[in-house]
Amino acid sequence: MAEFSRSLPLSGASNFRDLGGYPATDGRIVRWRRIFRSDHLAGLTPDDGQMLADLGLTCSVDFRGRAESAALSYALPQVRYQSLPIEPTVVQRAKEMALAGHQMTAPIAVSLMQDTYRAFVSDNAQQFAGLFEQLLAHNAPLVFHCTAGKDRTGFAAAMLLLALDVPQDVVMHDYLLTNRLYRRPTSLADSASDEVLDVIWRVQEGFLQAALEAVEKDHGGLQRYLHLRLGVDEAARKRLAELYLQPVTA
Repeated sequence: MAEFSRSLPLSGASNFRDLGGYPATDGRIVRWRRIFRSDHLAGLTPDDGQMLADLGLTCSVDFRGRAESAALSYALPQVRYQSLPIEPTVVQRAKEMALAGHQMTAPIAVSLMQDTYRAFVSDNAQQFAGLFEQLLAHNAPLVFHCTAGKDRTGFAAAMLLLALDVPQDVVMHDYLLTNRLYRRPTSLADSASDEVLDVIWRVQEGFLQAALEAVEKDHGGLQRYLHLRLGVDEAARKRLAELYLQPVTA
C-alpha cells in the first residue's frame, strides 16, 4: 500500500491534514488524498497552491464567520469555494466579558469552549449538513476549514469520521492532533494570559466530548442526529462509505 503523510508541509497553513488511513469498524479504511481538514488558507504561498493543485483539490468548504472570511479572503485556481459560516462565539463572548469589566480565566474559557461545542450540535447543524451535501454530490478531493482548523473543523471531522464508522477513540486521536500541528498567531501573545490562550487556541478532549454527549442526550444518539439534523440517513451513509472507504490492501 502506498505511503502517505497525514500532515502536509504547507508554509502558509500549519494544520492542513489528510483524513485518510483511519480504520472503519468493518475493516475498510478512509481513502487517502480525498478529504482534508485545515486552518484557514489565506496565507498560502504559490508553492503551497501548487501542492494543492497537485492533489487535485476541487472544493474548499469554509466554516469561518463572515467577518473572519472577509478579513482573510482567498481564492484558489480551479477550486470551488463554498462558505458555510459559523460565527466565532467564544471570541464574541470574550469581547463582551472584557467590555463588562470581567476577567477571562482558564476555567471560564473551558466552560465557554464546551458551550461552543454544544452549540455546534444544536445551532449549526445546517452548516455541517452542507459539508455532507458537498461530499455526497462531488466525488473529488475536498478540504474543509475554519480559522484555526480546530473547533468548527474538529467537530465536522468528528461527525464525518463517525458517519464512516471510524471508532470514537480514533476520532478523538485525530481531533487532538491539532495540539501538535497548529501554530497560533504570534500577535495573540499579549491579548490574554498564557493559561487562557492555551484553552482557546488548543483543543481538549472535554470539548469534543461535550458535543458528543449533547448528540446522545439531546438528539437520541449519533444515527438519529446524522439522519434528522445533518440529512445523512442510512442510504447516505452507505454512499459515503462507497465513496470514501476502501478495502485494506497488502
